[in-house]
Amino acid sequence: MLLDELVNTADAVASTRSRLAKVDALATLLAALEPDEIAPAVGFLVGKPRRGRVGVGWRGLASAMGDPADAPSLTVADFDAFLDRLATTSGAGSAADRSRELRDFTARATAREQDFVSRVLLGEMRTGALEGVLTDAIARAADRPGDVVRRAAMLSGDLGETARLALTGTAAELDAVGLVVGRPVLPMLAATAASASAALATTGEASVEYKLDGARIQVHRAGDDVRVFTRNLADITRRVPEVVDVVRRLPVHDIILDGETLSLDEDGAPRPFQETMSRFGAEAARETLLHPWFFDVLHVDGRDLLDEPLAIRLAELERVAGAHRIPGEVTADPEVAERVSRDALAAGQEGVVVKAIGSPYAAGRRGSSWIKVKPVHTYDLVVLACEWGSGRRQGWLSNLHLGALDPTGEFGDPGDFVMVGKTFKGLTDELLRWQTEYFPQIEVRRTAGTVWVAPTTVVEIAIDGVQRSSRYPGGIALRFARVKRYRDDKPPADADTIQTLRGLLRE
Repeated sequence: MLLDELVNTADAVASTRSRLAKVDALATLLAALEPDEIAPAVGFLVGKPRRGRVGVGWRGLASAMGDPADAPSLTVADFDAFLDRLATTSGAGSAADRSRELRDFTARATAREQDFVSRVLLGEMRTGALEGVLTDAIARAADRPGDVVRRAAMLSGDLGETARLALTGTAAELDAVGLVVGRPVLPMLAATAASASAALATTGEASVEYKLDGARIQVHRAGDDVRVFTRNLADITRRVPEVVDVVRRLPVHDIILDGETLSLDEDGAPRPFQETMSRFGAEAARETLLHPWFFDVLHVDGRDLLDEPLAIRLAELERVAGAHRIPGEVTADPEVAERVSRDALAAGQEGVVVKAIGSPYAAGRRGSSWIKVKPVHTYDLVVLACEWGSGRRQGWLSNLHLGALDPTGEFGDPGDFVMVGKTFKGLTDELLRWQTEYFPQIEVRRTAGTVWVAPTTVVEIAIDGVQRSSRYPGGIALRFARVKRYRDDKPPADADTIQTLRGLLRE
């Protein structure tokens, strides 16, 4: 298939707010792809090429981009092979080789194709809600049940491979996609509530558990082979040997665990979140030890537990990893839930998560079965741009432009981010230095005072609330926003939504 056909479809999807029209366009495209084009094409559409980011920045791309071709000639396979060459080019002289590859490839692309290639390379493709639309399109193009396709995508963690299997494999092969020890799955996510008792009113009887001030991990063990993944499904096994040691000592052969890890100070209180996250970026263990705590188990010794109620999963977790369970209590009493919440805060943790005791594990989904409760309003937003500072911050990138996810397209295109405010409060000198070094690497354009970046960086923001505002397209602005920390462990698709923030107007 010509790359131009893929670009045409992407443009058509972006130009309509009709979900049905998006699904129709994508299904038509998918049905026309060759088998070996399916996975790459899906990766391009959702901004997740199979090789991941290939190290091309805005400046390198701008300097290599020449005059466009007059007519389309590139294929989807050409683009996939080009990314493969960029990903494998290394060593002495690699910078010049990569620049030459960029010049040669983009010279063969039309203007619209050059724009599409740029957005894929820079991580600017509009994702978020598009993955859900694509899942429906895969089901339609393959004539498979939507719930079967969604489950396969969640359990495999690979929408492109799911599309290939749905379109070229048998129904039995798609049905057979399940948990595989060693292959990470998308984590279950939680909604939010103002209090533990309010959450309990939604869930009914629940396990009220500490919400640790740590980093989400998923741990897989097959015999003595242990692998540890982040919530983004990145493999960090080499960087967390103490977590590996704990899981290797558990009385099981095969297991998949969901939990968190954090570092503790001398008194057993959690250290700052960034100290935990710094270990994820290290190639070797540091002096600060990480302690794993688990709150769910998805598989034990040949038995999948995803569809079992939480009560059964917790019983299994207690049996195999009781010493490493996150603290909590099962209750239907609002007073007990509030007490557990107070205990968690007194222990230096973030709050609690209230989980319906009869709920299955819904991989990759956010619903009302799990509800997190924090004592202050904190939301995960995405950095859209950063302004150059003045005065003491002269020469540093400082004031952040913050966006909330719009999954439904209520205020623009589905999956876009809606600006809701700015802040420079809470930024330490260390964070200012980091911003100034990092954001130009993901720059997409700039003006005299502002660097606009790919919407890929998640930051946790504390606010006192929101107020109505005509300044921003979502109709609200953040009140007294301040930076708590960057969330290297979260993808932008997991950011809080504009609808969630607008809901604060009614509280």
